[in-house]
Amino acid sequence: MLSNFETQLKAAENEFLERWKRGPTRLRWSKLPPQVGDLAPNLKLPDSSGKLVNLRDFWSDRPALLLFWRHYGCGCGLDRAKRLQKEYDDYITAGANVVIIGQGEPERTTVYAQKYNIPCPMLCDPTYQAYEAYGLLEGKPLLFLYDAPEELCHRDDGATKAFIEARRKAGRPLVDNPWQLQGEFVVNRNGIIHLAYHYQYCEDFPNPLVLIAAIREATA
Repeated sequence: MLSNFETQLKAAENEFLERWKRGPTRLRWSKLPPQVGDLAPNLKLPDSSGKLVNLRDFWSDRPALLLFWRHYGCGCGLDRAKRLQKEYDDYITAGANVVIIGQGEPERTTVYAQKYNIPCPMLCDPTYQAYEAYGLLEGKPLLFLYDAPEELCHRDDGATKAFIEARRKAGRPLVDNPWQLQGEFVVNRNGIIHLAYHYQYCEDFPNPLVLIAAIREATA
């Protein structure tokens, strides 16, 4: 009998393959996304233990830095985790609470956080309600596969199968939504957005000095 983690992982791999074959569908905003000066959407999401948490709890006592993550099998997430480990104390010193919103369920999120030494709380958004509420679109394949072989860029069956198997062997199975773009937001104690950073491609990491400046502005 499969554990909850194994069941979720299998479902997440199936979701990846289905979305990979279908391609991105949310490439344009149907309405303006939350902008600087707007109230930040407050949603209730489970944390890695399964407890429901209000996003506004993270900006109730000090500004919040919200980090919307790539899928849990993506190398960009590993790179962002390494950067965050180096930058985290600076964000805390500047006055922020830091929280990650990821695509996995609590069990998968717990495993991911432990494996990659995530230094802050992680919330779970497997239905993408927070991603959509904050106006984070999907991207065209070229935004993720710009350095990949041509066969993979075209999502040929053979190249796709080899890609999936290679990631499984590496211990990073491909899961969730391959086309979901990331974003990072700074919100002050009144729930007002001070910075809305939308990634233009998967490795478009923001300069930490810009995030720190926004946190300090939101603290004033």
